[in-house]
Amino acid sequence: MLENIRENSQGTIAKVILGLVILTFAVAGIGSYTNSVDTSVAEVNGEKISLQTFEQAYQAQRRRMQQQFGEMFDTLAANPEYMANLRNSVLENLINEKLLDQNANELGIRVSDARLKEIIRKMPEFQVDGKFDNNRYLAVIQQSGFFQSSDFRDYLRTEMIRRQLTQTLVATEFSTPYQANLLQSLQNQLRDIRFAVIGAAQFKEKVEVSDDEVKTYYQTHQDRFQTQEQVKVDYIALNADKLSKGIQITEDDIKNYYQENIARYTQPEQRRIAHILIEFGDDEDAAKKQAEALLAKIKQGEDFAKLAQENSADTLSGENGGDLDWIEKGSMDEAFDEAAFALKEVGEVSDVVKSSFGFHLIKLTDLKAEKIKPLAEVKDELKEKLAKEKAQEKFFELQQQLAQVSFEYPDSLDDAAGAVNAEVQTSTWLKRAGNPAPFDNAKVIDAIFSDVVLTEGLNSDVIEVNDNLAIVVRLNEYQEAKIKPLSEVKEQIKAMLIAEKATQATQAKADELLAALKSATHVDELLSSVNAQFVEKSAVARFGSDVDAAIVKAAFVLPHPVEGKVSASTVTLANGDLAVVQVQAVTAGEAQANPNVMQQITSQLAQSAYQSYINTLKADAKIIRKEVKAPANTF
Repeated sequence: MLENIRENSQGTIAKVILGLVILTFAVAGIGSYTNSVDTSVAEVNGEKISLQTFEQAYQAQRRRMQQQFGEMFDTLAANPEYMANLRNSVLENLINEKLLDQNANELGIRVSDARLKEIIRKMPEFQVDGKFDNNRYLAVIQQSGFFQSSDFRDYLRTEMIRRQLTQTLVATEFSTPYQANLLQSLQNQLRDIRFAVIGAAQFKEKVEVSDDEVKTYYQTHQDRFQTQEQVKVDYIALNADKLSKGIQITEDDIKNYYQENIARYTQPEQRRIAHILIEFGDDEDAAKKQAEALLAKIKQGEDFAKLAQENSADTLSGENGGDLDWIEKGSMDEAFDEAAFALKEVGEVSDVVKSSFGFHLIKLTDLKAEKIKPLAEVKDELKEKLAKEKAQEKFFELQQQLAQVSFEYPDSLDDAAGAVNAEVQTSTWLKRAGNPAPFDNAKVIDAIFSDVVLTEGLNSDVIEVNDNLAIVVRLNEYQEAKIKPLSEVKEQIKAMLIAEKATQATQAKADELLAALKSATHVDELLSSVNAQFVEKSAVARFGSDVDAAIVKAAFVLPHPVEGKVSASTVTLANGDLAVVQVQAVTAGEAQANPNVMQQITSQLAQSAYQSYINTLKADAKIIRKEVKAPANTF
């Protein structure tokens, strides 16, 4: 297709059209480009936060919430007020980050190129067989949206600087035993309470809801009765696991790999060593003479283990006769290592050896020769490993072909499917959450509901679902979100309004009961009229009580009771019932030593310190916020 465009652009007519386009830009286009519209969402001390940056952060937050709440997120997303708060929260986070970056720059906090390079090379995402792989690195960052490695380095540098600044701040916080004791005392506090539950169900029979009320509620809350938009997509899936099943591994492949990687299947020589350590102290010569004297005793037949127990400065090994267990070459101090592996026979003792720790006498107590696993023992393992490696190579190769062809021919998946020898499949109906794999992946959902796929009807970019699966999608069919008809939701609305009115009636009775209780009026008759009675509970704990959680929470919010004043309130329960709660007595809790409590307080103080720091930066900053509206429905 690109070749056809190039060929057709060489004709006379095409050149004339191209000339007119260039002339149009030359005459009128410069002004429109130099006077571009400001689409920033905020400005912090003169630095703008772009709409693109906001959208990326907003979509990332949506993805996190979808993964966290699952299908429940659909209900939250249907609430305009909730989503408006979410957008404002994302904007505030971006403002906070901008303030952090500016302050870090003022303080001269930097991350060197060498440190950045070291971090990248150690990141497991970029490693193959435990080693950094540059091809893997480039593939991963490109799939994450960083098309230049410098973009990723800049992003990582910024994140590291922010972390350095915030960790320096919060690491200074600490808690005291007094705070821990006070918190535990409050947490372990016990309260004697009584409560009466007024059921809402008894009022439902008396509630009447008219058709006009149902219609009005429907018209003012239509967002609650909106069906989700749904799509079907055509897609091509590349699966490395399936590729590995079709790969042939020859005997020569296995043999060559075994020879090239023989070190992986070699158990190096191991030696069990015991030693006696004489530290230098203030007089190195005296220490050496002491070591030589001990060596003379050993040569005369005295027990090495006993001498180690009595004389070695390494008391930990000395208690075990100087035993250091099994060691491999290169695991000890260089001089020690050389002397230990120079010993030829079990039982042989070295001359006096000087290391950075002092003078040693080294004894070889056991020996395990180098052992190489035979090829026959690891053959099956190598065959599977080679198949996976070749499948991974083929997977990346096909992934690049898929990306290229699906981009060059964006109006169909057929060419791309032919290029990678795959079939075009069609999904079931998909929503923004609650889909089967791989359509439960946030990156896949973002691509499916992107403008490229939905609005422009083009193929998506290649989406790397995980290390073994990559897909490309395009729109097959779309069903826009729509409002359910009133006839379909009428009974649902009626039930909601009945419950709401019943709760209001219940609240009125609960308020009446609370007022009577506080005025010392007898409440037995009033309780009887609403089929309720007081239930008394002694020593109710803040946590782990068998009493309804809402009642417990209300009880621990109420003030301590004092003579002549009733400590009571009402609380709504999860089922719509109302409860009147009264605190009758409070027993102070015991404080017990618990390091976790101090850690908890320290964490809370650190969060508070961070927020205070941000607030201080905001107070001294010039911040211009612009209204961030919900994206318009494209359909």
